[in-house]
Amino acid sequence: MSDQSTDDLANRRRLIARLTAIGQRLGYLLYLAAAALFFTGFATSFRGSMVTAIITCLLVGSLVLAPAIIFSYAVRAADREEPLP
Repeated sequence: MSDQSTDDLANRRRLIARLTAIGQRLGYLLYLAAAALFFTGFATSFRGSMVTAIITCLLVGSLVLAPAIIFSYAVRAADREEPLP
């Protein structure tokens, strides 16, 4: 491999690793928000808007977190298979 293509590949892997880390943080944060909303609603009373917020947090968290986890495993496997400088 040439130095230019190696640098491009390393930059791309670093970018994907950064994006997956952000996606995982966001996904877990949304799960935490859903749990906090749930326990708040459990302690007080569930209103329609609170239930909607809980469901939205869970759905968006799942849509963000699942691909982030898969891509993080892919980046780690690529680093193990072919380490870059």
